[in-house]
Amino acid sequence: MAINKVYESADSAIADVEDEAVVMFGGFTARGTPTGLILALKRKETRNITAITNDCCGGWRLGDVDVSLLIESKQVKKVIASYPVAGSPSRVCALERQYLAGEIELEMFPQGTLAEKIRAGGAGIGGVFTPTGVGTVFAQGKEKRVIDGKEYLLELPLKADFAFIRAHKADKMGNLVYRRAARNFNPPMATAARVTIAEVDEIVEPGELDPEAIVTPGIYVHRIVKRNETETR
Repeated sequence: MAINKVYESADSAIADVEDEAVVMFGGFTARGTPTGLILALKRKETRNITAITNDCCGGWRLGDVDVSLLIESKQVKKVIASYPVAGSPSRVCALERQYLAGEIELEMFPQGTLAEKIRAGGAGIGGVFTPTGVGTVFAQGKEKRVIDGKEYLLELPLKADFAFIRAHKADKMGNLVYRRAARNFNPPMATAARVTIAEVDEIVEPGELDPEAIVTPGIYVHRIVKRNETETR
């Protein structure tokens, strides 16, 4: 008998995300961001979240829904990201304001390193060695090793309690197909969390997806919710 992982709403899908949870948020600027799940988490008012995300400064366009919405409402205590702020005096985001005021923690990694740390978490390995960051502030406090005459840094894996991801299609068993740039941080994050929740545009019956198009197998996905196109911040 097939397992049906479909939830009736984003609110029901994230109902057990409690205070102090570590949550991965898929997306790259506004592309592939699980906006409905983020909005539901804002409504739930879960606090002291550790957010793992590529970026959290409102995407390229003001008004985009991303993790910055949760930071604005002071639901996030720590951010682990690659592109945390816009770096422009005309676009000072919530994270920048709160960080300068000592109200939030920030851990930053080069983008490829962040992706590899997440992949390592999903693969169940102890970490990865990378030359990125050698000789910079990113090397402080990290184990170093020389391999084939080149110096590398050990980067430890990242895991989460929950992963909020976005896909284009899902079947009821949780197999996922992505569309264009949404295939960014979503697939590796799906593998690196205890509970993966996918927000999708369309849900079909098992067997209706082209097996060659499936990127994330259903074994990694625990809950599915259909995207509400009318929902805004």
